[in-house]
Amino acid sequence: MQVLMLAINDPAGTAIQFCKALRRHAGVDARLCTLETRYTHSWEKDLHVPDLGPEGIAELGDLLRTADILHFHMTSDEFTAFGPYLPADFLAGKTVVHHHHGHHDFRSNPEKFRGKYRERGRANLLVSTPDLLRLLPEARWLPNLVPLDEPLLRPDPDRPERPFRLCHSPTRKDLKNTDELLAVVERLRAEGLDLDFDLIDDVPNAECLRRKRACHAVFDHMQGYYGVSSLEGLSQGLAVIAGLDDWCRGHVVEFAGAGDLPWVVARDGVELEAALRRLAADPELRRELGRRGREFMEQRWSDRIVARRLADWYGRL
Repeated sequence: MQVLMLAINDPAGTAIQFCKALRRHAGVDARLCTLETRYTHSWEKDLHVPDLGPEGIAELGDLLRTADILHFHMTSDEFTAFGPYLPADFLAGKTVVHHHHGHHDFRSNPEKFRGKYRERGRANLLVSTPDLLRLLPEARWLPNLVPLDEPLLRPDPDRPERPFRLCHSPTRKDLKNTDELLAVVERLRAEGLDLDFDLIDDVPNAECLRRKRACHAVFDHMQGYYGVSSLEGLSQGLAVIAGLDDWCRGHVVEFAGAGDLPWVVARDGVELEAALRRLAADPELRRELGRRGREFMEQRWSDRIVARRLADWYGRL
């Protein structure tokens, strides 16, 4: 099976991680072509059109011709030009997949995409978080993955217990409850709580992971679901705070086959403040949550598990 993933930009570096995990754990020849670099996170690239010379362009053409599956991410589709090629010219005999990651164009007008897929007869639809099933109920939820065994995604055994260190790494502060978090942190510090806070903003992913790994807890957001930041923090053995709602929690429980989820749930500022007070006061609680988080990722949400689920789904298309 040969898969070519196509994206304008790689959302949070997830597409390249899927390709790597499919090759490593599922025996699927998966490649990724991208058009743009956004933010400064320095995600790993594969076939990045602006960087391709004549040989790379020729290789992309070969992949478009020979791939069994064209897997489009976010708003890209067969009428998005990738270098000199239009994927629409290569659809004959191929399976087409559309994969959504919460892009604002999709969130603001999901009916535009639903109508397009109905019109084109597209039924192979994926979303990256359960909340997006509300916008695209015809889709299947495929969880994102993180490579658990990479050094920066393993727990730091030498992390000191004090001071209590909290981090937050928002891609977009307006969507990640950053202002609410800052207000809570300021209030707790004003009361004298020993709290070291690291706002990790617009840095390469390797630096983000290094700084996050040195902390005890990570705040994701309170939008009702979770982000890649949650998965990274759980893998690193951190206490992970996010506002999972009942809809999201139910889907995660079904996927993981376990009802005891490792997140610290905080759905508003009051709950967030209470959670931070508990974590700051109890190093043993932090260690236990970190241990449970890492174990949960290894046993329930590893890159091997997710990659094989995707490969099995491909095989049924």
